[in-house]
Amino acid sequence: MRVFTMALAGAAAASSLAFTAVETVQLTSQGYGALRIGSSERAALRTGMLVRKFSGRWCDGFDLKGHPTGRDDLSVYISKKYGVAMIQPPRRTRTPRGVHVGSTLSGVKRAYPGVRRDVHGFWGVTAPRDHRASYQFEVERGHVTMMALNLKDQDCFN
Repeated sequence: MRVFTMALAGAAAASSLAFTAVETVQLTSQGYGALRIGSSERAALRTGMLVRKFSGRWCDGFDLKGHPTGRDDLSVYISKKYGVAMIQPPRRTRTPRGVHVGSTLSGVKRAYPGVRRDVHGFWGVTAPRDHRASYQFEVERGHVTMMALNLKDQDCFN
């Protein structure tokens, strides 16, 4: 999230009025900001949004710049064959339909009526307007604890 501050000064006023506008980045069916699901590693790196955490035989792992995930986690997987395979955004991120970490499962079901539980226990639904990708939600005690956008055809994880 980036915060911009702008000062406005009226010609007749001796003082200025300051306000803050907040720009939020959503996890859309295409990606997160300039980072696009399915884009090549080269294109993803050109966004300037990634910090490499590891390089692997089939996939490389990254964090989003300014949002470290800790030792045993990642924000982004990039497949050498398929491109950006998974984007797990910062916790305050929302989908265009308002789902975020902390949303209830019933809220997810209202926002994405086709959501279903998979064999791994995650809730998933094909991303609107992008049949190559799906939203994935981890739900514990009825609330979303993690969300991600995954490329359906990829070779980085199950």
